[in-house]
Amino acid sequence: MTKSELIDAISSSTDVSKVDVGKVLDAFYDEAVKVVQSSDAKLTIPGFLSIEQTQRKARKGRNPATGEEIDIPAGTGAKITAGSKLKKAAKG
Repeated sequence: MTKSELIDAISSSTDVSKVDVGKVLDAFYDEAVKVVQSSDAKLTIPGFLSIEQTQRKARKGRNPATGEEIDIPAGTGAKITAGSKLKKAAKG
């Protein structure tokens, strides 16, 4: 499902205009980005998902083409965890 398809679906099921739904989705994206940029924030929608910044330690890796060992530096990333209701829906 694309963003425009999501906007269409939400708009038709809630009788909210597509423009307003798009603004809400854009605001949600902006807030999620702020959370990922902050090391001490976490966005949680109970039962659905949580989003937070995560720290990765430096580690050793291997180049799959040559087998050569390489150093992978420490870094940050985004962690998105499915909530219980989302996991249950995936199971059917």
